[in-house]
Amino acid sequence: MTSPADPPNGAGASGPGLKLLAVTACPTGIAHTYMAAEKLAQAAESLGHSMKVETQGSIGAENVLSDNDVSQADGIIIAADKDVDRSRFIGKRVLVVGVADGIHRPERLIEQVRNAPVYQGDGQEARRGAASAASAASGGGKGRSVTYKALMNGVSYMIPFVVVGGLLIAVSLALGGDTTSKGIVIPDDSFWKTVNDIGSIGFQLMIPALSGYIAYAIADRPALVPGMVGGWIAAHGELYDSEAGAGFIGAIVTGFLAGYLVLWIKRVKVPKFVQPIMPIIVIPIVATSALGLFFIYVLGEPISWVFERLTDWLGGLTGTSAALLGIILGLMIAFDMGGPVNKTAFLFGAGLVSKNPEVMGACAAAIPVPPLGQGLATLLRRRMFDDQERETGLAALFMGFFGITEGAIPFAAARPARVIPANMLGGAVAGAIAGVASVEDNVPHGGPIVAVLGAVGGVPMFFVAVVVGTAVTALVTIGLMSVGGGGRGPDADADAAGAAEAAEAISLAPSPADAPVLAGVASGGGAGAASGAMADSSAKAVSVSAAEPRDGGKAAAAPEDEAADQVLSGYLSEQTVKERLAADGKDAAIREMAELLATTGKVADTAELVRAAFAREDQGTTGLGEEIAIPHAKTDAVTAPVVGFARSPEGIEWGAPDGTKARLVFMIAVPEAAAGDEHLRILALLSRKLMGVEFRERLLGAADVGAILGVLGEIE
Repeated sequence: MTSPADPPNGAGASGPGLKLLAVTACPTGIAHTYMAAEKLAQAAESLGHSMKVETQGSIGAENVLSDNDVSQADGIIIAADKDVDRSRFIGKRVLVVGVADGIHRPERLIEQVRNAPVYQGDGQEARRGAASAASAASGGGKGRSVTYKALMNGVSYMIPFVVVGGLLIAVSLALGGDTTSKGIVIPDDSFWKTVNDIGSIGFQLMIPALSGYIAYAIADRPALVPGMVGGWIAAHGELYDSEAGAGFIGAIVTGFLAGYLVLWIKRVKVPKFVQPIMPIIVIPIVATSALGLFFIYVLGEPISWVFERLTDWLGGLTGTSAALLGIILGLMIAFDMGGPVNKTAFLFGAGLVSKNPEVMGACAAAIPVPPLGQGLATLLRRRMFDDQERETGLAALFMGFFGITEGAIPFAAARPARVIPANMLGGAVAGAIAGVASVEDNVPHGGPIVAVLGAVGGVPMFFVAVVVGTAVTALVTIGLMSVGGGGRGPDADADAAGAAEAAEAISLAPSPADAPVLAGVASGGGAGAASGAMADSSAKAVSVSAAEPRDGGKAAAAPEDEAADQVLSGYLSEQTVKERLAADGKDAAIREMAELLATTGKVADTAELVRAAFAREDQGTTGLGEEIAIPHAKTDAVTAPVVGFARSPEGIEWGAPDGTKARLVFMIAVPEAAAGDEHLRILALLSRKLMGVEFRERLLGAADVGAILGVLGEIE
């Protein structure tokens, strides 16, 4: 009879010559996935153990662990920064760490897995999740990272609903709407009414999607239904006697409540015969019921109370200063974009259309400012936003024209502490100008569309109010993002998370754009993610040939010489290798590398390629440590995938996690439409090769371009 501390039969062993298994995975599935696999396998071999490593990369799962492998394993290491199914490892010693640990500390992990706890299923998951929750509650850096990732997960899934719903509504209003005393109305028997209804469904689903996928990121699949139902309740005020729902702020609240509630329920110990139905029946039902009832009977009443009091307060302001009333209405309209505060201001103005149209005029000017301002910000400072945000910005401009304030919600949800104040300031300015100018709106709708359709009195000043408010919102957004560090880092939590992720490596940057990039040749995490922070720290300083740099500054270059030596399946050739970079700074090096790629004739717009590479740097450094940097871009500035390589004998400061300067610089660019498993295969091989100290030393010491190509040719 074994003690409770002893592992069950076959759970593990502590002697030499262990049979170990590992699973490696990173969010993008290229760099760290294969680097950790390589490091773990090397460490196991050096310590006299056997190890089989399953990689869950963008190509799919490779070297998959069989049931027989698992049954014979003495221990299992999961080095991953995304969810890995552990149900197949029940009864085995399982050590769960981040993928960076697999790269930097493989020997230590192998020692630790000997005494790792035996995985028992959902109960252990719950304890792990509760620890994350506790960390978040205590304000620890890891907690902030969990909170940030959960929020961004919800935002990324919400964006398609916002874009599809908003654009369908906008198009239907533009092509099928009639201006009436009740607003812009589409006839019930019209084709465009059907289009509008479809768009409305998309809009109704965006709040549940935000809430559901926040919860999903915290507690996995069992939290999805509670999160989405909670979001639906938050969005429908009629369920708790409120004329307005809680909007996206309510969805964020229900998302986190659902996620952590499910984690708490998972901690409850239940009989074994109940465990199989816990995640699919018990947990969703209990969590959904508890959250729904809590929101309706506990949170709903205060929301309804706030709505009523705000309405009464606004009623008392009629007859006061037009500028003051315009400022207040503008602040409220821009605050929660469809939530109770926004709806209070809108319904207040709509109720006075026939008696005092100037009140609705101030609302109408403020309504489009948040989406127009955020859309303008993505155009003015494109480097501060990732590809998905820039695309959402264009949609927001379109929605703003048609008075759909919700077009700004993805930006506000991602970085509320910066975007909401900027929206409110711009809305207040627009409302004040419209109020002072006595702009009238004779229909309960807002945005430039109402002026175009002839429902606004004082059209010139209406547009002045909208334009000035939009400019204020855009400039304040940019200013706050710059002060806070810019890039894709929402608020203080995001900044902390971004710093932590950058320290792990570029493929962990929270950019939705990087995933499709990786599906191409190498722009996203490609070889960029392909290296991560290299673990071996004993790379020797090898002198680099001081040959004169070749001229890579001409964008309009001759076509590639087909006879030139090529490696990496032809993506890197003699034309795209430079023995010595002239640049002494990161920005200058990126420009020089872009010009080098342009010599192939595959770069249609060198300036745009540089811009795209800078934008990627804003999301997280591509300085990977071990004297390596791999700037990259996914952009239609290139017509075909292309890879370049250059060396810097002195090294260039690239912000690498280990503090080393970059002496080996790869640059990878791929068109938007490029994709293919072959590209991913090459990048995975490159990431593994760059792990080797000896390989990097030979790359640094190669005498000329031909020798460099010879070293890189070993990757094939």
